[in-house]
Amino acid sequence: MNSLTGPDITMKQPTLFIPHGGGPCFFMPPPPDDPSRWVGLEAYLRGIPASLHRRPHALLVISAHWEMSRPTVLASANPDLLFDYYGFPPETYRLTYPAPGAPDLARRVRGLLSDAGIESGEELERGYDHGIFVPLKVAFPDADIPILQLSLQKGLDPARHIAIGKALATLRDENILIIGSGLSFHNLSAFGDPRAAAPSEAFDDWLTQTLCDSAPDRREAGLAQWADAPAARICHPREEHLLPLMVAVGAASREIGRQVFSRKIWGKAVSAYQFG
Repeated sequence: MNSLTGPDITMKQPTLFIPHGGGPCFFMPPPPDDPSRWVGLEAYLRGIPASLHRRPHALLVISAHWEMSRPTVLASANPDLLFDYYGFPPETYRLTYPAPGAPDLARRVRGLLSDAGIESGEELERGYDHGIFVPLKVAFPDADIPILQLSLQKGLDPARHIAIGKALATLRDENILIIGSGLSFHNLSAFGDPRAAAPSEAFDDWLTQTLCDSAPDRREAGLAQWADAPAARICHPREEHLLPLMVAVGAASREIGRQVFSRKIWGKAVSAYQFG
């Protein structure tokens, strides 16, 4: 069948919620006390391209590490890197990831948000933060797919971010891969505390059931009240690493979720999810 008219040309991209690890974790020597800590996550990230129906035209990525008063697109054609981590080896501040920006997609995103009654902004000077370039350097190492970074909105309202995702859902039909980049467990003071292991599992179980076993309306209602989940505030004292998930869910609001990665990292349950 002609590749231009075959079924693949109509297959929409899924949406993803990925764990982006800790700082530049994939580009450092393995920790002597836990040499396999990042191995499973790195393998999952590396396998993302093969899991897709086709190569995306562009990536729309929402990182936990950028918050603005309104959803804001990084609209420059060639963003630099923003090394927004601290205390790591010097070589980790010399990493490169020259993926092009996506100014045309930036305009498209702003138009879709406007159509949904959501005011947005544009940024030209910021670089890709480590929630973007660290996992994508693993997943798409050739850095040849344009990337548009979209900020979170201050206040971190889950329903608002689900609505942002819904406004952008049509991009999936245009071969745009929407990625929420965060962590399903993010309590820096508890990563080394074994007492947080059981709470992390309880929250991860709730999150997986909510995302994968609930009807879409119940899923969104559950996520809007995520702070009432078991051990929610132990796992997320502040929820910026969970909010990229809400955009990914909103952009696939009628589709089934799947847990596509699950490991213990520092003894804490960490998961990734795919929708569609």
